[in-house]
Amino acid sequence: MSTNQLSAMFEHLGAEARTAFSFDTEPALGTQLVTLRSGYEHHGIYVGNGRVIHYAGFAKSLHRGPVEEISFEQFAAGHDVSIRLNPTSKFVGLEAVRRAQSRLGEDNYRLLTNNCEHFCTWCLFGVNRSQQVEACFASPRVAMHTVAGLFRAFIEAKRSRFFIGAQAA
Repeated sequence: MSTNQLSAMFEHLGAEARTAFSFDTEPALGTQLVTLRSGYEHHGIYVGNGRVIHYAGFAKSLHRGPVEEISFEQFAAGHDVSIRLNPTSKFVGLEAVRRAQSRLGEDNYRLLTNNCEHFCTWCLFGVNRSQQVEACFASPRVAMHTVAGLFRAFIEAKRSRFFIGAQAA
């Protein structure tokens, strides 16, 4: 798929390309899951049996984490989860799952060049790409909103660590 074709595909993704996730139905193997966090979206690939492979990055702590397989509940972390529809995916189903599994344990997270969205895009399309990063570079307003959200998440994580440490003492 050319860069222009990929760009056109991404431009058409939006609210209509997302569907709410219901616990009553299990997503198809290789489905891209998205959960809105403070200032950003976190992405993962559904691999079946209530499991998700994602690039942990800063999703769980202030320290970056590797590509790992976790439960759906851990992935959601108390947030709503939606499905990102990718009708033009090059790799689907079990093939997308195998691609995700091939990177388990990788620990080379980079916020701007190798994050959870880059990971999912690679699993499904064979290219590293992040709409979120591109939007930040294209719009200072989006970038400021994202940085503010990440800062709030950082402060919240620091507070919860402090309170957990204080309770343990």
